[in-house]
This record gives sequence, C-alpha cells and structure tokens, in this order.
Amino acid sequence: MKIAFTTLGCKLNYAETSTYERGFVAAQWEIVPWKEAADVYLVNTCAVTETAEKKSRNLIRRAHRTAPQARIIVTGCYAEIHKQALEQMEGVWKVYGAAEKAQIVPETLQLQAAMVQDHGHPRPCKREGPIEDGRGREAASWTIAACKQESVLPAYSSGERTRSFLKVQDGCDNFCAYCTVPFARGRSRNLPIADLTRQAGEIAAQGIKEIVLTGVNTGDFGRTTGERFLDLLKALNEVEGIERWRISSIEPNLITPEIIDWIASGTRFQPHFHIPLQSGSDVLLRKVGRRYDTALFASRIERIRQAMEGPGKPRVFFGIDVIVGLPGESEELFQETFHFLEERIRPAYLHVFPYSRRPGTRAAEWPDQIPETVKAERVARLEALSDRLHAAFLCENKGVRERVLWESSVRGGKMGGYTGNYIRLEANADPLKFNTLEEVIL
Repeated sequence: MKIAFTTLGCKLNYAETSTYERGFVAAQWEIVPWKEAADVYLVNTCAVTETAEKKSRNLIRRAHRTAPQARIIVTGCYAEIHKQALEQMEGVWKVYGAAEKAQIVPETLQLQAAMVQDHGHPRPCKREGPIEDGRGREAASWTIAACKQESVLPAYSSGERTRSFLKVQDGCDNFCAYCTVPFARGRSRNLPIADLTRQAGEIAAQGIKEIVLTGVNTGDFGRTTGERFLDLLKALNEVEGIERWRISSIEPNLITPEIIDWIASGTRFQPHFHIPLQSGSDVLLRKVGRRYDTALFASRIERIRQAMEGPGKPRVFFGIDVIVGLPGESEELFQETFHFLEERIRPAYLHVFPYSRRPGTRAAEWPDQIPETVKAERVARLEALSDRLHAAFLCENKGVRERVLWESSVRGGKMGGYTGNYIRLEANADPLKFNTLEEVIL
C-alpha cells in the first residue's frame, strides 16, 4: 500500500502528521511524495484563515485528480469545523475530527484487507451535493461540538535529524473573539509528564539533539493532570541525550517570573522565545479578550532580558506574533502597536498576520471591519519594521560566543544551523560536524 501526506498550518500539525507516518511505516506501508499516485492520501488541514481553508480544499481536489481511485483522509482543524462539507467532496473517504485522530492509523490499516477483497481496486468515493463553505448554519453547530474533546493524541516529529517538535498540550480555553482554534482543537488538555519524558527519550534515542515544545496554548499545560508547566520543563531538562530545548510559543501571562528565573539559572532551555502579542493597543486587547495588557507584556520581556542577558552574553531572540486589521483597528490604534514594538519591545522578528474574518466567531459579527487594502498596507509596514529590528538584533550579537547546531542539509557545498538564540549561520559543509554543536563567535 502506498500513502502520501501533506500538511498545512502549525508545527503541531506537522508533529501529528509525522506520528501518523511512523504508524504506517511500522505496518510496512510505503510513503510516497505527495504529487505521486498513491492508494491513500492524508491531508492534515488548517482553518486559521480563509486562505488556509481554501488551500486545504485545493489539496484534496489535486489528490483526487492525481489518483481518482485513491482514498483521501482529511484531518486537522478544518476537518473538525467543517466535517460535513468535506465529506461531500469527491474522493474523500474519511474525515477525522479532534477526538478521532488516534483512530486514523488503525482504521486505515483495515483498508488493506478491504482492498484485497476488492482485487486491489477500491471503489471511488463520490458524494453528491454542494460543498458548503461553513458560513451560517454550520458555524452554529460546531460551536458546541468541538469543545468536548478530552483525548490527546501523543505526537512528535521525526523528519529532521537535528530537531524534533514534541506535542505537550492541545486545545485552548481562551476563546479570543477572532479565533476558531478552541472550536477546532477543543478544550485545553495535556499528556502526563511521565509520558512526555518517555517520548523525549524516544526522540533522543534517534540521535536528535534538540526538541521544541509545541502545543495550542503550551504554557497552559496541566489542565488535565494537575501538573505544572515548570515541573514539565524541569523533568524534560533531565532527559539524557537532548542538548537543547526550546518553547515554540507561550502566552505572556503564562511565562511567569518563576519560569523565567529557572530557565536563566543554567538549564538547557535556549534564549529564544516565541510570544504572541496580537496587538499593541490595550483597547484592542480588551476588545478581543486577550488575558494581558501591554504593561504586563513589556514587563515579561524586560524580566527575561534582565535574567538572561549581560556583558558577553547573547541577546535573547524574541519572535512576536501580531495581527493587523482587527475590527475597530483605527490608524491611531495601529500606530500604538507599531510604536510599542519599535520603541519598547524591539524583538528580533515579527510574525505578522492580516486579520481573517472567521464565521462563527464573535469578531466576525462586529461592524467595524477593516478593508483588505488597509490590512495589506499595515502588514507591509510591520514587515519592514521586522527587517530593521532583525538587522539590529544581528548587530547587537556581533562578537558574542554562541553554539550552533549544524544540520546535515547541504546546499551549494554549505551546511546551515542555528545558534541557541536562533541566528541562522552557514559554513562549508563538513560531514563530521553534522548534528553536532560547535562554539562560534558571531
């Protein structure tokens, strides 16, 4: 049996896809490139924006054109929110929502026996009827259904030789006004620390040196088990064979002074933080239901810098998420965000998104929507600011000693790697240095 995978969206999706892949490899299925003919295709979808949903549908159609007799499996956030619409698409065999992901591999393996009975020629899955886009009546139905999930699919990525993404948490209880994630991923829940340290040991046994902790609301770890996020960090820090740890994303109100001080005390966790801001306007933060204000955000950034930076030490890499064009974002409020980032935070990088109006969310019903042309212009201004801030970050790190983890990928005779504070470096390829840490002067 041949199976092909494609993934949209966040690192959490990629970790889950990698877990499905390992399950099929263990059953001796052959994984083939996405554009090749296969018996089964798996599309791991995203629903964070309207564009992501459109890409998800296009990938399903492309797989059906490539191999009309193939069975197509759909999972991910779009699959949870718009399951009925996806089930109507030609070629779609099964749609797995948030609570059903653990069934994907065992149920699909049963397909092999069915195909043998069908003499190797599965019947095409064709369904009649229009494909709905999820607006209106569907939006009302998924508001309750997806929030009841209690299961957590254990997952980690294993496609890279040097780095793995370990899923420690899923779901979110915040219900921000613009966001579909709690509906698509369910309530906040997690695996026990003991299970996660065991998975980290499995990753280390593969020779991987770096693990990135990932989740929907990573710092909210402990809702299911009553354990603390800091206790998880301490346990993982003791796993033998893993030399570097990173936290992929953490809400500013959840990265507590206790966590900051512990990381800075000499742990394997790197001076690299991905923290969502979304807006530098307190008016908009309150309006959309964020659980902090700009004063708290700035204080957390300052606490990290005070704890981790100093003479001869590398500057901390801060990657900041920002949404532009939230309903009601006047030019004055946008300028508040711009100046807050430029003058008070000065991160190393900005990840900028234009607001996407998501049916079923509170913000989608607000009257003060921002024109797409205005959003695009504001995105461009913040991306230009990001370029300037990143250049300044690199200059501030000149002459500092850091360690780079060299990757095995080679292009043009060069190998690449990242420092602890996430500066990308290149050097002449040396196979003896692949997947090793080397001290360098920036």
